[in-house]
Amino acid sequence: MMNKISLNKISADKEANLLVCSSLVNSSAKKGLAKRIIPCLDVKDGQTVKGTNFVNLRNAGNPVALGKAYSDAGADELVYLDITASSEGRKTFTEVVTRVAQTINIPFTVGGGINDIADVERLLCAGADKVSVNSAALRRPELIDDIAGRFGSQVCVCAIDAKHEDGRWTCYLNGGRVSTGRDLFDWAHEAEDRGAGEILFTSMNHDGVKQGYANEALALLADILGIPIIASGGAGRPEHFKEAFTTGKADAALAASVFHFGEINITELKQYLYDEGINVRL
Repeated sequence: MMNKISLNKISADKEANLLVCSSLVNSSAKKGLAKRIIPCLDVKDGQTVKGTNFVNLRNAGNPVALGKAYSDAGADELVYLDITASSEGRKTFTEVVTRVAQTINIPFTVGGGINDIADVERLLCAGADKVSVNSAALRRPELIDDIAGRFGSQVCVCAIDAKHEDGRWTCYLNGGRVSTGRDLFDWAHEAEDRGAGEILFTSMNHDGVKQGYANEALALLADILGIPIIASGGAGRPEHFKEAFTTGKADAALAASVFHFGEINITELKQYLYDEGINVRL
């Protein structure tokens, strides 16, 4: 297993990005911190895909080319998720990560099939700035402790896929295929206690429906946690991003299909948010 010195393989630009990410995490509660717009690229068999409520997937294009386009358009970060890695028992796509790192100049997070420290080391050395853990962390929560202890909390994003059913939010794993019975808010609080630097919350009920984010749940998460919350699932109009930042109290908003299929332009979205009094980087 590689030691900490192996992280020197990451480029100087990537190391600088890690410092930026650390600053974002440590300063999340500061008034006026810029809100982030994050395109998400779900990758299956080497192509970007997008569906509705985690099913009915359709092709959205090459993940490296899309990432470059979003970087050029002013996206603050990117998230790449190998959406079948956990359910099929495969490792995350290191080659794609390397090509993305060589192509874009903004921070990006990689998730899917990350089960141990060796996976994290491999992805960071390939050029990723952060890793996202979901299924593996639910099965073995100590993984969050391991990542935060080895690389720092700024590297560890805890992704949570949850569905509102029977009056409560329940966490799912394996790309939304298996219910854990765990409560969203309890798990998010534990993840923070174990050292996660951010929570990426995806509402399975809202995913791909384009009727807005799960703002009530987002606001509750923001109230009980001290780390940044990334909203995911439900973006359909620019107003939905504004609501996620105001009503939902989110620190960042993630979306996929509205960006992939040209329904919302990132440059225009950020200008709209700025005009509405939301602090974004133009």
